[in-house]
Amino acid sequence: MSEPATLTRDAVDAIDAAKQIDDILALPEHLRDALWRVESAKLEQHDAPGGLIVAGMGGSAIGGALARAALGDRASRPLIVMRDYGVPSWTTPDATVLCASYSGNTEETLAAFEAAGALGARRVVATTGGKLAAAAREEGVPVIPLPGAFQPRAAVGYMLVIALEVAAACGVSEALHSEIDVAAAHTEELVAEWGPDGAEDALPKQLARGLLGTIPQIAGAGLTAPIAYRWKTQLNENAKILAHSSELPELDHNEVAGWVGAPEHGQFSAVFLDDSDLHPRIRQRIELTRGLIGASAAASFRVESRGETRLERLVSLLLLGDLVSLYLAVLRGIDPTPVDAIERLKGALIGG
Repeated sequence: MSEPATLTRDAVDAIDAAKQIDDILALPEHLRDALWRVESAKLEQHDAPGGLIVAGMGGSAIGGALARAALGDRASRPLIVMRDYGVPSWTTPDATVLCASYSGNTEETLAAFEAAGALGARRVVATTGGKLAAAAREEGVPVIPLPGAFQPRAAVGYMLVIALEVAAACGVSEALHSEIDVAAAHTEELVAEWGPDGAEDALPKQLARGLLGTIPQIAGAGLTAPIAYRWKTQLNENAKILAHSSELPELDHNEVAGWVGAPEHGQFSAVFLDDSDLHPRIRQRIELTRGLIGASAAASFRVESRGETRLERLVSLLLLGDLVSLYLAVLRGIDPTPVDAIERLKGALIGG
């Protein structure tokens, strides 16, 4: 396995057989199309004092976590993500449950759909079809249709906007239509700068080269905490490497001590996702923590979000992480799209 000299479009296309790069670069279009799809679903405005529960797994769940971060203190009611079978034990009929499954056949989400219905909670479904769409239509539950032919993780823009729109529909937050449009326009600029047709020293290409051969530890805080987790999962699925995520300030109370032994076990790198709106003490902790682990880390990076609004800044780091994971896959000579281990596990569960 040799590192290609460049990360040009030709170099990416030679490895990325299914052209996942095009789905990543289409993020601005996905944000806009998601607004149209929610509008077409004609969701009824309703009051949900119990808040919004987003039930999903993997790429279908991350939209809820990102939406919660994007809203910040503008969320007037709870917005939580349930990555499991069923819904939380405290769920009441005055909550809204968004059941998100790209395939429509995710068994955990199907269980959540049934559990929410049994409790009498209002439900909304986001899917391409499958058993979930069939059950929703049979029970008169509104369905927000997702476009087909994606890997579920590539539909993150849709899942983010849908979670934001459902949150607005049930009184969890104000609507962010204009901010979504602005974020899409801002992301178009970043696509041009960071995509494979951009400069070879563009930030995601630099980061991919810096992380090559290491086990990345991605750290976030506040707005960037769920994005750190998204980076971790994209590195797992696209680059086919182990990666981990954690959150400041908590990691300074445990993980930082473990870095002393890191060189005994391999090459570990650290990426800290920064944001201009983070608590000043958190931003100070990033630099102090980088200094403390410096001797043990194979590489260490501090990456700051770009944009004016919380949503713009969140989406900037979302795009950046997706590109880093794909570029790292290319550097490793591995097609980013197939996830054979996940498919084998699903097959074994069905067979069992």
